[in-house]
Amino acid sequence: MRLAVLISGRGTNLQALIDACAQPGFPASIALVVSNRSDAPGLARARAAGLASRLISHRQHASRESFERALDEAVRAVGAELVCLAGFMRVLGPWFVGHWRDRLINIHPSLLPAFPGLEAQARALAAGVRLTGCTVHFVREAVDDGPIIVQAAVPVLPGDDTQSLTARILDAEHRCYPLAVRLIAEGRVRVEGERTVIEAAPGGGMLMNPSLP
Repeated sequence: MRLAVLISGRGTNLQALIDACAQPGFPASIALVVSNRSDAPGLARARAAGLASRLISHRQHASRESFERALDEAVRAVGAELVCLAGFMRVLGPWFVGHWRDRLINIHPSLLPAFPGLEAQARALAAGVRLTGCTVHFVREAVDDGPIIVQAAVPVLPGDDTQSLTARILDAEHRCYPLAVRLIAEGRVRVEGERTVIEAAPGGGMLMNPSLP
């Protein structure tokens, strides 16, 4: 399966996907990396891996739809079959989300539906939860909404601050995102209503929303 990965920052989840795609037998490859920011360190990761990359700045477009049409043209031009948001800090509107429905995924640093939006880790600490984590999900028009594909629970430890909790969640993200891509690329994920059903293995049973420990 050909992937387009959209980034805005460091690209650590991009790197996790690069590393996964380099493994023998992984059922996906990265066809294009797109950033909306010229200073995104993730672009250097793409270049180091020999991947095609594009800068498509939202600032150079008069409207969100114009920007999204440029994104759409770029990812379609390389034959992308799945779009992966990996720290892409632009909210995508109905036009793009509708065109890529069930072929557009995102990763978020909480156990959705808890703590959608920005500063999820700080809000988890403020709420005093004992567990948080990360979620890979299909994208819908609402922010951090959509059928859940993979989740990982992460403990909130005594003495945690935002930095330490964020680092622990990020480790889980780097395992979850490649797993979600593998499940989709192997044709083991389908959406029924607004929930996912995932085939455990060829010829096996069905699992609802698999989680990592």
